Amino acid sequence: MTYLDFEKPIQDLENELIKLKEVSAKSKVDLTDKTKELENHILDKTKELYANLTPWQRVQVSRHPERPYTLSYIEHISNKTFIELHGDRTVADDKAMVGGFGEIEGQTVMFIGQQKGINTKMRQIRRFGMANPEGYRKALRLMKLAEKFNKPIITFIDTPGAYPGLEAEERGQGEAIARNLLEMAQLKVPVICIIIGEGASGGALGIGIGDKVLMLENTWYSVISPESCSSILWRSWNFKEKAAEALKLTAEDMSKNGLIDGVIKEPLGGAHRNMEEIFETVKGEILKHLKALNKIKPEERINQRIEKFASMGVVHDLDS
Repeated sequence: MTYLDFEKPIQDLENELIKLKEVSAKSKVDLTDKTKELENHILDKTKELYANLTPWQRVQVSRHPERPYTLSYIEHISNKTFIELHGDRTVADDKAMVGGFGEIEGQTVMFIGQQKGINTKMRQIRRFGMANPEGYRKALRLMKLAEKFNKPIITFIDTPGAYPGLEAEERGQGEAIARNLLEMAQLKVPVICIIIGEGASGGALGIGIGDKVLMLENTWYSVISPESCSSILWRSWNFKEKAAEALKLTAEDMSKNGLIDGVIKEPLGGAHRNMEEIFETVKGEILKHLKALNKIKPEERINQRIEKFASMGVVHDLDS
């Protein structure tokens, strides 16, 4: 288990619990009462810490290396019926963006999402979930395929941003993302977008226009990362905690500002602490919203989707 810096009190207690169990096993002394007492203490300490997380600490939890990524959600939610589709039919197959058909409770859906990679080698191949233009064009191709066969679309967002390389800009990174925004707003099938980790900049928004936009409890969604914001405003990363606070990027902040449609509660200690629970919770949310969205006519869904995003923000008319 990897512990974050603010989880040091939990780490110390859990190490103590391990030692206590080892002593009990070696000495064959019944220490059940002490073990139970320590387990309760760990539970109380975890509840205390996670009830008062700062925005920067939630950013840290969203980046936890043991946190489940897109393919893990897809494989479990679809009960391993997922068939991955590849390529944008123009340039290449972007490994940072994955997608394909799968079943959820007998209903076929199109799954699309960013995949960061589960080890060092795969993270390099998948560029830590930062997609190139062909990744967004692949995503759009799959969305239009789903629309053709009248299948709902589920997107999983987890990216530190679109790939910032020169070659990505040369191949039209901005245009690819902008095209996705336009096309997703007009899709005739239900679209549900779920932020499962990081939701940074246009890289997240490129697959984030949906009828329902949901965030897991310990995730963030913002135009810029706290570190980048800090480096621009203060010319240093040392103010990232202050930037995270000012950006109002947590799920709670986004919900209060009316920018998302719901917050999905995570297991105590984060999604990585109980993956089976979070998979079932996310699956339940998808089924709930699909049931409601399927009752709405396509034209009405499109109008509601456009109206939702068009009404975000504040516009001031200045007299000339």
